[in-house]
Amino acid sequence: MGRKNKPKKISAKKEKYAKFHKEKPATTTLTMPELTAEQQKNKQEAEFQLGRFMRSRPHYSERFVSERKAKSKR
Repeated sequence: MGRKNKPKKISAKKEKYAKFHKEKPATTTLTMPELTAEQQKNKQEAEFQLGRFMRSRPHYSERFVSERKAKSKR
């Protein structure tokens, strides 16, 4: 008892809206633009300043937690 080779039935809805589905590429390639020497220097300096700020910034606790507690106590 073998399987019958019937053609697969396509639903009318799929056939109607097939024109709206576009093929999408499987992979996308991202390439960063080449930076000039001055742009590289500016980028490196900005990253250095950001890193220095992140290390030395004051660490405050989040205010919304204490505000939420204050609201619940009222």
